[in-house]
Amino acid sequence: MVKFVRQLQFQLFLLPILAIYSLFTIYPLIKSFFLSFTNFDGYTEAYDFIGLKNYVRIFSDDAITSAISYTLFFTFGKALLVTLLAIPLAMILDQKFLTRNIHRAIFFFPSIPSGLLLAYIWGFILAPIGSGVLNTVLRELFNIGPQPWLSAPLLAKLSTIVVATWAITGWHAVLYLAFLQSIPKDYYEAASIDGANRLQQIRFITFPLLAPAMTVSVMLLLTGGLKVFEIPFALTKGGPGYETYSITQVIVLRGISETQYGLASAMSIVFFLIVLAIAIFQVTVMQRREQGIQ
Repeated sequence: MVKFVRQLQFQLFLLPILAIYSLFTIYPLIKSFFLSFTNFDGYTEAYDFIGLKNYVRIFSDDAITSAISYTLFFTFGKALLVTLLAIPLAMILDQKFLTRNIHRAIFFFPSIPSGLLLAYIWGFILAPIGSGVLNTVLRELFNIGPQPWLSAPLLAKLSTIVVATWAITGWHAVLYLAFLQSIPKDYYEAASIDGANRLQQIRFITFPLLAPAMTVSVMLLLTGGLKVFEIPFALTKGGPGYETYSITQVIVLRGISETQYGLASAMSIVFFLIVLAIAIFQVTVMQRREQGIQ
């Protein structure tokens, strides 16, 4: 009984957090689920129950289907690139050299400013006209004509991924760096004594022991990528056509700009289920990988 009372005392401190979480997360989710079956326009209190019509419309709307396709392409492309770059970068920053702290700060800095601000700067650099910074450099150094970095469908998609990768790689490198510094140096010394070269040490010691960091990093990359809005919007406004529309941009467009809150609510529910499914699958697979390594 005494133990129960003590636990209850501690749990009472969680009630304010639970109340805030319920108010700003659980209630909006339930409300969105309800509105997804209606034709609510966001302004009038009168609306009708229309069943699954909003969910059927999702997959017949070109902007929505294009947004789902692009968001998945962006998410997995960014996750792959950041992972491939962040781990080697963390290993370099883990070495002892005179300016390593300065270099760590330099690589971490792009993750500090707003993604919207960075995207506007990159929009000036990647402007698909002759006076764009990158096109000017290519013309002056290599005599290459203007490239449609943000106006051609494939180049626009790749450009958004590159900008997002540039902005967040340093942050994830610092995450990997923290895990690298927790690996006992004795492991490397023992492997060196046994005749293992540097590549073998990285393969059999570093990579396996970075598995927990990779699980966290990839989860953050996937969930963050699926929720992307500001970088594609600032760079391309979703163009050309619907090629770089993100799911969140279409939800805002349909819900606020076009006052189709019922449809936007249905899209948000589908979006929530996509994020949930991918997150559960990723965490499950990578945790099994960790257990297999152990």
